[in-house]
Amino acid sequence: MWYTSLSAKLGLEYSPEIQKRSTNVPRMQIIVNPAAGAGKTAKKWPQIMELLRSLGLDFKHDLTEAPGHAIELAKAAVKKGYKFVVSVGGDGTIHEIVNGLYEAGASSDVTVGIVNTGTGADYIRTLGVPRRYKDACKCLLSPNRRTVDLGVVEYMKNGKREKRLFVNFAGIGFDAEVVKATTEKFKAMGDMPSYLMGLFSTLMSYENRDVSIIIDGKSGVRRICTIMLNHGRYAGGGMMPAPNADPGDGFFDMVIIDDITKPDLIMSIPRIYRGTHLTHPKVTLMRAREVEITPTLASAVQADGELLGEAPARFSVLPAALQVIV
Repeated sequence: MWYTSLSAKLGLEYSPEIQKRSTNVPRMQIIVNPAAGAGKTAKKWPQIMELLRSLGLDFKHDLTEAPGHAIELAKAAVKKGYKFVVSVGGDGTIHEIVNGLYEAGASSDVTVGIVNTGTGADYIRTLGVPRRYKDACKCLLSPNRRTVDLGVVEYMKNGKREKRLFVNFAGIGFDAEVVKATTEKFKAMGDMPSYLMGLFSTLMSYENRDVSIIIDGKSGVRRICTIMLNHGRYAGGGMMPAPNADPGDGFFDMVIIDDITKPDLIMSIPRIYRGTHLTHPKVTLMRAREVEITPTLASAVQADGELLGEAPARFSVLPAALQVIV
């Protein structure tokens, strides 16, 4: 059988049960970001496509052509009646697809599948979606769905108020300035080199800042290094800023790093990767549903590692807003 020979070529075992289940999976729209993973997705996609076909999945696919294109492709998928949309790319691809579904009014009606080919893979670590693309493709046959929250961030861009959804985390302060430096100065270097250059350049120039902050209606003022609003546990390519975050509990795990010195921040970065930083005296963990932040200095706003605009910014939870296959 063609299935048996192709499965052997791809390193799969033939399974009549897989064939049986695949007939019950609805037709899906797959959105592929060939630039994800420093361009490696473009090379992987032919193998992924053949693997999906070998599993008996019925799908149509489109490749993104520029930043923001996945938003439009997701909106188009909703108009065409698709109830199953799959992201092949990184966290930024998922971010755009979810925003497209939301803009089309269908974020809670369409099931999202994820085949990660990006470098960070932060969001899927929390969800439990397999990181290896072969396993992730098989996961698309699973009947299991996880209901998760989405974040909403309102921010300023070119003098106008704008809104964006995020799946994993958003932030203002040091982490957002790293994203800004990476995006504006070093993007051409590739994912990891650009991030490292963005991190080091921000460490050299960054100043902690005073912010007015309103957390679920309670206001205050504090001097901060960074504030991160987390649904997922991981960010920044393996860091663990919110080690106990639950993406479906209706809250952000808000991590605030207060007025820490640069030497102390540098020494603490390994602790953030291990998730042991929460005991640091300059680190505060809070659970929140709505947060408004107004800084005294110009401050970038990022969501899911994407540079959006500037503060003042308002963050809120959109509970039980998305179904993800796991």
